[in-house]
Amino acid sequence: MRLNQLDGLLAFWKVAEHRGFSAAAAALEVSPSALSQAIRHLETRLGVRLLNRTTRSVSLTEAGEAYLSRIAPALSDVEEAGEQLHALRGRPSGVLRINAARISTAMVLQPLLAGFLKAYPNLQVELIIDEGYIDIVEKGFDAGVRIGESVQKDMVAVPLGGPITVAVVGSPDYFKRRPAPRHPSDLVHHNCVRFRFSGSGAIYKWEFDVDGRRVEYEISGNLTINDSMFSVEAALEGMALAYTFEQLAFPHIQTKKLKRVLSSFSPTFPAFYLYYPSRRQQAPKLKAFVEYALASSRKR
Repeated sequence: MRLNQLDGLLAFWKVAEHRGFSAAAAALEVSPSALSQAIRHLETRLGVRLLNRTTRSVSLTEAGEAYLSRIAPALSDVEEAGEQLHALRGRPSGVLRINAARISTAMVLQPLLAGFLKAYPNLQVELIIDEGYIDIVEKGFDAGVRIGESVQKDMVAVPLGGPITVAVVGSPDYFKRRPAPRHPSDLVHHNCVRFRFSGSGAIYKWEFDVDGRRVEYEISGNLTINDSMFSVEAALEGMALAYTFEQLAFPHIQTKKLKRVLSSFSPTFPAFYLYYPSRRQQAPKLKAFVEYALASSRKR
């Protein structure tokens, strides 16, 4: 084997893993054009096309699929071996890429990050805020943070804190204009902040516990958002009722800027979870974050 036979393998592996040049280039900290050139050289050397490229997508050819199945396990082992060496030297390093919704960032991630980066100065964290549900493996993330019921079943999931309870809130000014609802069915007469999922485009149905079972209600309103944190701000402005988490609403309830309603119907959801794909060996950078997050969660 000649030394240059290894050229381009890492570029091909990462582009195949992320199904695109931009995410792969970000993971490798090089330009997409440099990746494209490396793969073209690899294809020329091998004498086969490995990738089908269009302006909108990248997919593997049949030869690319076969080649990837042989080289990916070996390259993964090489990458993990390098990270293990850094760990043995007491310095987990590299870029830890995390995907999280804004609300989970505010409630569980933000309190962790400053201390974590101080404890591991050789690590970098790239946090992408995303209100949709994505395949973190396909998009090249090491981990994600979502509410428990949203985590894919094939992921390793670590709880960050305990269960979380919903609160429906409105401002005193809003309740001067409309009577407070006494039952979730009364929401048909109210202006409610609607949340649209960025991935599917669906409108979230408000969930309540009614007569011992979980019931979904279609709500209406003149404000639709895809930012899960903005609903509280809208309620504070007296625009509409907000369906949010108790932890976020509580400070405003204490100061009487918001009034809580339908408390007896408020459901409780599983905790926020840090989740990541199962592997034979956990990358040191991810292991460091998991251990730090668990330790911090136990202290709260």
